[in-house]
Amino acid sequence: MSTLAYDGGAMLGRQLRRVRNNPGLLILTQTMPITMLLFFGYVFGSALAMPGAQYRSFLVPGLLVATAANGIMTGMFQAAQDTHRGVTDRFRTLPMSRAAVPLGQAGADLVVTAAGTVPFLLVGLAVGWRIEGSALEAAGALGLLLVFRFATTWVGIFLGLLTRNEEAAGQLGGATFMLPLLSNAYIPTDGLPGWLRTVAEWNPISAVTTALRDLFGNAPVPDGAAWPVAHPVAGALAWCAVLIVVFAPLAVRRYAHGER
Repeated sequence: MSTLAYDGGAMLGRQLRRVRNNPGLLILTQTMPITMLLFFGYVFGSALAMPGAQYRSFLVPGLLVATAANGIMTGMFQAAQDTHRGVTDRFRTLPMSRAAVPLGQAGADLVVTAAGTVPFLLVGLAVGWRIEGSALEAAGALGLLLVFRFATTWVGIFLGLLTRNEEAAGQLGGATFMLPLLSNAYIPTDGLPGWLRTVAEWNPISAVTTALRDLFGNAPVPDGAAWPVAHPVAGALAWCAVLIVVFAPLAVRRYAHGER
């Protein structure tokens, strides 16, 4: 365990330096959610039944979770890039824990996400979003958000190691923008057709989004929803646990054995 902690810390530092040396990508990934908040909040908000300020309060948790789900895309691209360029093969020759490299990548992504959440929340406050729940509930919401990001990053790391090509990973990762569209991140699901509502409410993003809205006090839990949305905190934690338990071992095994 001490070897994993030491090696994982070294890999985390390597990933953070990698982010620091690519400020353009960092700025893009941090400003995109803010741009989407301003665009969706003032354009879509005028087209929905709920007033603009109310929609922006509804939207902020959804965008937080949609951004967290992008851990699939970033995890996939970085893992595929290292594999494609031979960096992963060189790491495999070093006497270190096989879990250290993917763990370092997931940990560094978590640090960057936590830092990037702060300016987004400040912009959210500026456009009318408010935390209506208690400070403890708000802290729980942010903690849940980071756990979900950690879980989705493991999914991305596994897929990136699987594709082994940064161009293919970039194209496949771009398709993940569909996931928030098939959820309640941007619009309520109660107006969707029955089958589509079921699909949307069993999307992990919907459970986490509903949990954040509930903990922040921004919107009540919808009536008649599927179990993950009707019990959002439990549903969100269950989805996070499933993703981590399934994809973290798969990613470590894929890293350790390469193409085999």
